[in-house]
Amino acid sequence: MAFCTCQKQIGLLVVFFWLLGQPTTVRALEPEEVVVIANSRAADSLELAEYYLRKRHIPLGNLVRIGTTWNEHCSRDTYNKEIRNPVREGLVRIGKNSQIRCLVVMYGVPLAIRPPEPGDNKLLAQHQKRLQALKAEQEGATEPRLAAILAEKQQIEQYLAQGEKMDSRAAVDSELALALAGDYPLEGWLPNPYFLGFHEQKTLLTRDTVLMVSRLDGPNPATVRRLIDDALLVEKTGLRGRAYFDARWPMPDKQQLGGYALYDAALHTAAEKVRKSGRMDEVRLDANEALFQPGEAPQAALYCGWYSLGHYIDAFSWVRGAIGYHIASAECATLKKPDSQVWCKRMLEEGVAATIGPVYEPYVQAFPMPDMFFHALAEGYLSLAESYLISLPYLSWQMVLIGDPLYKPFAPN
Repeated sequence: MAFCTCQKQIGLLVVFFWLLGQPTTVRALEPEEVVVIANSRAADSLELAEYYLRKRHIPLGNLVRIGTTWNEHCSRDTYNKEIRNPVREGLVRIGKNSQIRCLVVMYGVPLAIRPPEPGDNKLLAQHQKRLQALKAEQEGATEPRLAAILAEKQQIEQYLAQGEKMDSRAAVDSELALALAGDYPLEGWLPNPYFLGFHEQKTLLTRDTVLMVSRLDGPNPATVRRLIDDALLVEKTGLRGRAYFDARWPMPDKQQLGGYALYDAALHTAAEKVRKSGRMDEVRLDANEALFQPGEAPQAALYCGWYSLGHYIDAFSWVRGAIGYHIASAECATLKKPDSQVWCKRMLEEGVAATIGPVYEPYVQAFPMPDMFFHALAEGYLSLAESYLISLPYLSWQMVLIGDPLYKPFAPN
């Protein structure tokens, strides 16, 4: 898995470690602020959506039906016409009566957007049209809008210089997070304005254009029902068990972190935060290069570690309501292929209630920061989707959250 050293904002460690000690301020997500997206052409999608709506007491009018392929991967054109556009229309309809903050993508909706086919110039034409619109808007613009226009122009011009080499592949869910954002560059990622590490930086996106997105999906409909039921059951008692953090090296000097070392250090910090929270019966941090081996992680409730590419290691016996993710490339490339050993699919099959992973190569700095994510969860004020949002560096990119977005495994401290 590659690392891009140009992203210096991730290395602002003074701000980063200060933020970890601060209480979070995002308002708790409510059921009426959730919209559920189901695919009318996919078996079980609507039935599962209605099951979730009832269980979480979400207004029945907050269901958006789309009609698209049930394949896990789709083209950009299919995404625009059959997923994004009807979702936008549904949000306009529902938003007249309530504020919407979160989308839930159901079983049967495509998982990833494929890269453009050779010779497909539609994306180039879209960028050129957007560039002309920005030039026209620039003439009468004043600050701060002018600065945003110039930044977007520069980004689009760089993309156009690449010609047909542009790659707009992405997770469907990551693009749907920007369903309210209008036009934006499709090549590469966009900084998430909710990410705590970017709190002092101007970003192309604004918070009012970003939605939380989570997915209720898995290898089969039974798994999806279990995700819903497990979250509701565990919320009544609180998540208990053991936490496992699988780093590769001893904690480095915080002033010299970058690349893989930054995320390895974040695993150390996550273990410390969870241990101090008192939420778990035991917290185990492994700082050796070898991963946890079969049978070494019983009663697992929380997990984060790396790096076994596309090869799940059956080290865990998961307690009900468990949450975890593995930092490696394309671990959410499929949730359906029977023989696949990618971590998201296998963790769902083995019993976790929520997990996170990328559909393609994300680069390591695109993963949610483990210390931010698990610290927010352990505080108990924020739901699964909110904890994910504030710890996720980039949107319009590769990452997917699987699980009930309203899931709150711990009561507030």
